[in-house]
Amino acid sequence: MSEEIKTQAPAANTAAPAARPERPARPFMGKKRFESRRKVCKVCAEKIENIDYKNFQFVKSFTMESGKILSRRITGTCAKHQRQITKAIKRDRNLAILPYSLPKK
Repeated sequence: MSEEIKTQAPAANTAAPAARPERPARPFMGKKRFESRRKVCKVCAEKIENIDYKNFQFVKSFTMESGKILSRRITGTCAKHQRQITKAIKRDRNLAILPYSLPKK
């Protein structure tokens, strides 16, 4: 068997696939990322040493309209001052300076 038998593969569909219409090239804009700015502790910036419950206008700014305490993530306060704010809000609520919650309409 010195002769090599050459077999041909059956002819495949040799027609070119249907050409897609080419899209216009867009310039590369890069990935759009949201870079948030680091929040600065409002209390540290104003150099307030202790948060006083009697300053209810300042303490009230750390609560929602519904009366809930805003989190550190939202207000940007440091952990030390967030604890002081929480204590002051709870004292104000107990002394009826701030409401526990607002009545539903």
